[in-house]
Amino acid sequence: MVEKINGLVLAEMIDLGSKNLAKNAEKINSLNVFPVPDGDTGTNMNLSMSSGAKETAANVVENIGELGKSFSKGLLMGARGNSGVILSQLFRGMSQYIADKKEVDAKEFAAAIQNGVSIAYKAIIKPVEGTILTVAREAAEAGVKVAENTNNVIEVMEAIYVEAQASLKRTPDLLPILKEVGVVDSGGQGLVCVYQGFVAALKGEKIDGLEAVETNVVDMQFEDDHDMDFMSPEDIVYGFCTEFTVRLDSEKKEFDEDKFRADMSKFGDSLLVISDSEYVKIHVHTETPGDVFNYGQQYGELIKIKSDNMREQHREVLRKQEAKQTTAPKELKEQAMISISMGAGLSKVLTSMGVDYIVEGGQTMNPSTEDIMKAIKEVNAKNIFIFPNNKNIQLAAKQAAELAEENVFVVESKTAPQGLAAVMVFNPQAAAEENFANMQEVLSTVSTLEVTHAVRDTNIEGVEIKKDEFMGIRNGKIVVSNLSLNTVLEELLEKSLDENTEIVTLYLGEESTEEYTDFLEQLIEEKYPDVEVELIESGQPVYPYIIGVE
Repeated sequence: MVEKINGLVLAEMIDLGSKNLAKNAEKINSLNVFPVPDGDTGTNMNLSMSSGAKETAANVVENIGELGKSFSKGLLMGARGNSGVILSQLFRGMSQYIADKKEVDAKEFAAAIQNGVSIAYKAIIKPVEGTILTVAREAAEAGVKVAENTNNVIEVMEAIYVEAQASLKRTPDLLPILKEVGVVDSGGQGLVCVYQGFVAALKGEKIDGLEAVETNVVDMQFEDDHDMDFMSPEDIVYGFCTEFTVRLDSEKKEFDEDKFRADMSKFGDSLLVISDSEYVKIHVHTETPGDVFNYGQQYGELIKIKSDNMREQHREVLRKQEAKQTTAPKELKEQAMISISMGAGLSKVLTSMGVDYIVEGGQTMNPSTEDIMKAIKEVNAKNIFIFPNNKNIQLAAKQAAELAEENVFVVESKTAPQGLAAVMVFNPQAAAEENFANMQEVLSTVSTLEVTHAVRDTNIEGVEIKKDEFMGIRNGKIVVSNLSLNTVLEELLEKSLDENTEIVTLYLGEESTEEYTDFLEQLIEEKYPDVEVELIESGQPVYPYIIGVE
């Protein structure tokens, strides 16, 4: 029985909750409603929660209020995507409730979770039921109810977790699109994973496979901070940061991890060895990367090898620091623009149109609140306009705007074509409020068409979709699916262009081809001769073609 929990206990809960979420991130990604190759809820929640866990681990204290502040700060700055922002708000509210407490009992813990739900709902202008919000709310209500009859924090947390699971199963009944596609809410699933970790920590249990947070040893990436900001090249004893993976071969030398680790340690320092039944991932700082590779080859084939010269990396760091120190500080501007961009070509166009700062990101990788905060500081302006250009980045942008000391306007652009249209109406001579109103107004004049391929079979709003077919999406709604890209492009334009259309802008992605681009241009010229066509080699991933219609 656990009657009270302090900061040390909460730190363990956060650690296991974060690890369990990381373990299940790909599963959560697969719950994406649209069958497009950009399901990122699991990734966003994982990165957000990991940021909170990292900040907590660096500031573990017995006082639960102080620990909660660290957790909330880490989550807030690391929040990515709508799901990550909502997660940060849930635990921000919890942390606010326990801020002045050294420890909490069962009733206080339940009340803290309930307060988190209240804060999260307030943060969303139009809360949608059948999402992570519903799961959080119903789970918190169950916790409060159980806390009326018990002093055991474990029983309260178990009730929260059990009801979260039940609520998750009910999400398709509240959100028709989930039922139609046959999935539960992805954000709710992520929250269930966090709560499962919380329960395990309180019970002193391990979740099966929890230690193996990274499920694919081959793709694991080591974080490597060489402490270069206060070293000199001469201080680096082992100069090559070396990483490689061995695909174990039963016909070669038998692998024994302890012996392997001991032998590998002779080559240098900063050694990390992670293995499963098929692969071994190695990270080591060494003077002789060739010898390290030769040793690894005794056990199997080498894959994914790299070796970086840290002395040269450090010299580059020093050069950049020196250049930064000699650069004069930016003059304070009256107005500035920040845009999210997911392609080098698009970034170039935005910059040429007067955007002051580009934050890299988009559908497959949403920037965090902290990323956007850095941009706000960098532009050094009194009034700042942010163009998210993606509906899943708007919450992080708005959260950054609330945290900023500057006067920040978030233009609610959901796509790149909308963002570009809004940027074009910027008038440096006009007042910030007038510019913002004009930017918001122009958004409704732009329709966005997107073409991508399906990653699974499904049926959405009467459109039958087969895996690997091309899909045509109009303003977020799938309207056509076919194996022929030409057919998809033609039908998409037929459903979207009319006599009022004046300009069509083609954004050519990484997978666009000259053949299909020529087809598009000819099609528009033949069927819509009065329409002006513009081409932008934007280079975005996932979508071979994005089309702006004005």
